[in-house]
Amino acid sequence: MDALVEAALAARERAHAPFSNFKVGAALEDAAGRIHTGCNVENATYGLTMCAERVAVFKAISEGARQFTRIAVAADTAVLTPPCGACRQILWEFCGDVEVVLVNLEGRIERFRLKDLYPRPFDASFVR
Repeated sequence: MDALVEAALAARERAHAPFSNFKVGAALEDAAGRIHTGCNVENATYGLTMCAERVAVFKAISEGARQFTRIAVAADTAVLTPPCGACRQILWEFCGDVEVVLVNLEGRIERFRLKDLYPRPFDASFVR
């Protein structure tokens, strides 16, 4: 199995999801081949919950990574779980049109380009 997918599955096990019990793991590969992981971290208010994909991006940025090639997202669902809208926005702004690899616990995998999951994104070009 791909190291990126394995890292996402392992990150899922570290999720803090006491309210929804919906554990998600993410693994983001930077241009140097390093893997940065994240898991969802829930909060009792739900609105302050952080998704696994955003945790991985923010960790990678805080560690100095600035260019990325792909992200894997792991969840325990029969229909593979894509990033939510907020995560798609963050991924677009920080990673661009990366490959998005979705995986479940049975090993089912689907691959997409972010532009196909997030057509016509809002980015810095609109802020000027």
